[in-house]
Amino acid sequence: MMKTAIIKKLREKGLKLTSQRRVIIDVLVDKTPVHPSAALIYREARKKAKRLSLSTVYATLNEFSRQGIIKMLEFDQAENRYEANMTEHINLVCKNCNKILDYKVPIAIDQRKVAKKTGFSITDTRLEYYGLCRECRKEKKAWSNKVAIP
Repeated sequence: MMKTAIIKKLREKGLKLTSQRRVIIDVLVDKTPVHPSAALIYREARKKAKRLSLSTVYATLNEFSRQGIIKMLEFDQAENRYEANMTEHINLVCKNCNKILDYKVPIAIDQRKVAKKTGFSITDTRLEYYGLCRECRKEKKAWSNKVAIP
């Protein structure tokens, strides 16, 4: 479903669906739950397309992002990550392991109303919550239980 939507958007924008782009899309969609970095997409895509270069992966991801086909998530202290989920959602970012989880927004914000009321032209949205994922919380709890406090 997500792969079909990306290919449709690609064609709507007049971009060609090359074999390299297809492999990059395949990996991006397959790895969507982890919000892959360009390096991860490159490593996985090279398994299917041996002649693919890292610069081609970066150029493709940047083009897809500029065209609004995918989202690029930029972070101050970490490598950029990419996601194909273009629906409105919250990114839950673990400050320990850097995992990013999607959480569906229970109440949609009407961007048209916001734009009309404020006169602000909205081009993109991104909402993030930072904290610890379930696994890191369990690990932290297990570690603190092992530490003897005098």
